[in-house]
Amino acid sequence: MKTLSAKGQKLLKVFHLLFNFMWIGGAFSMMLLLLGTNPQESHELYMKSVTLKMIDDWLIIVGASGCVITGVIYGIWTKWGFFKQRWIIVKWILTIFMVISGTYLMGPCVNGNVYPVTEISNYAIENKSFNDNLSQITFWGIIQTILLIITVLISVYKPWKCKGK
Repeated sequence: MKTLSAKGQKLLKVFHLLFNFMWIGGAFSMMLLLLGTNPQESHELYMKSVTLKMIDDWLIIVGASGCVITGVIYGIWTKWGFFKQRWIIVKWILTIFMVISGTYLMGPCVNGNVYPVTEISNYAIENKSFNDNLSQITFWGIIQTILLIITVLISVYKPWKCKGK
């Protein structure tokens, strides 16, 4: 199969890095918001929930999707492939795990905490469902952030690289 030119690969790398920055920036932003704020009033809880959803929708989901798409392009149209290097396989496994856990374990909790503004009474410190969702978002957010840092380290250091490649 035909591979991308050197110029095309550099452009692909730029987009892959930009999407990665979005994903990691979104993860750090969510962690800062989750761990660094302590809203007490219903309107503060509402804004925290809406902000978490916006970060998830516009930074994390877009960044993760872009990383997967550019990763697939790397696998198909460059010499890196999907299975030629162990470090790439590990990155794919981590990425797939993060996308699946983010979609099915974290996403419903983020979305589940955004009630219509007319239901502002749902935003109460005593709301068990709301607090359980926040706990799940925080737990999985920490896991995701650590795994994102690990994938960056793997990309930079390329451990387990096959000799002569």
